[in-house]
Amino acid sequence: MACAAVQVALETVPRSGSASQNGPAGHGPDAAPQAPEAATRRQRLHHLLERRRPPRQGRPALEHGAFADGSSWNGVIADLRADGYPVVAAALRTVLDHVKGPKILVGHSYGGNVISQAATDDPEVKALVYVAAFLPAPGESALELTEKYPGSKLPGTLDPVTYQQADGSTATDLYIQQDKFPHQFAADVPGQQAALMGAEQRPIAQAALEEKATTAAWKTKPSWDIVTTRDLNIPAAVQRFMAERAHAHTTEVAASHSVAVSHPHLVADVIERAARATVR
Repeated sequence: MACAAVQVALETVPRSGSASQNGPAGHGPDAAPQAPEAATRRQRLHHLLERRRPPRQGRPALEHGAFADGSSWNGVIADLRADGYPVVAAALRTVLDHVKGPKILVGHSYGGNVISQAATDDPEVKALVYVAAFLPAPGESALELTEKYPGSKLPGTLDPVTYQQADGSTATDLYIQQDKFPHQFAADVPGQQAALMGAEQRPIAQAALEEKATTAAWKTKPSWDIVTTRDLNIPAAVQRFMAERAHAHTTEVAASHSVAVSHPHLVADVIERAARATVR
């Protein structure tokens, strides 16, 4: 299956439209100019119609990645719920068995590792959506993939914290230095919000980044991928390599690593496309 690469222009993707190489619906090269007021009225009407629809089939389950927490999905969750999708954002390793019915697993950043593993033996997982995420093959680690192509600025921004575990051994958690967080992780998020995200960030264990994958659900399940071309954590070249290898339906957007915060409508649209395509 060929990789369907799609270019998405910043700030022009409407909530209701799906991205295409010619831009959003109604904005192709032959489309007639439309007044902003008319476009706004049309979008409002679409939202009203969407909210009156019955609940949709398929339950998105969202896994956040390193240096973020569940609140990074807030805008995406709001859109999915408004469009009738039941949704959960939690540590999927512990709750996935309790999510009944057909599921769409969504992973951001290191969350891609998590969903690739969690979905392997679950027949109710119908699709995988990777959001600026890792898609490791068996034997690969997140750290190894990050370094496959140049471009990541993450190593120079990290703040390692080493601590003693209950058994007496030591472990290291990695944070992004708070003064560097907005530029490194969320350059297209408003400054005050990005600063709060930096203060609230959840670390990732250094060992997790070095851990090698043992399975890859994307080899057997349909996959969608959002590639962030202004990402300073996972270079766009790395994301494209993984998406093409997985034969994923790919959407590219000029966004930072924190695309679920800066472009929640786009992320929700891709999740909904995956649900519509795979859940009957």
